[in-house]
Amino acid sequence: MKVTKLVVGILQIVISLFIFLQSCAVGVGHALESKTSDAGGSVGVFVGIFFLATGIVYIATRKSEKLGGDIAGLVMMLISWLFGITNAADYSDLAIWGWIAFIIGVGFFVWHLLANRQAKRSKE
Repeated sequence: MKVTKLVVGILQIVISLFIFLQSCAVGVGHALESKTSDAGGSVGVFVGIFFLATGIVYIATRKSEKLGGDIAGLVMMLISWLFGITNAADYSDLAIWGWIAFIIGVGFFVWHLLANRQAKRSKE
């Protein structure tokens, strides 16, 4: 789990840069079109920030046996998921990033929860 968290944390940091760049491009496109009703570019920046923060949390807590880092990652990824799927009108990649956030957040939390239960059972 330690290596996986390190790799996924690094990948999330790299992906956050792509999300930032895409969001900026969408935001500029909306500004040039004078399209003020779609917030996909602005929301994409927040999704990128959450991806960056979660990547840092996963790297920082990769050796921890406790669930604190996974709970923080789960909350940030669920917020990213909600932002992504609800604001993906013109910026359809935002929905993809939202679903990736959901899979990563829930996946790591459930995996760590099951690993802790198995470790607790093997000690008994």
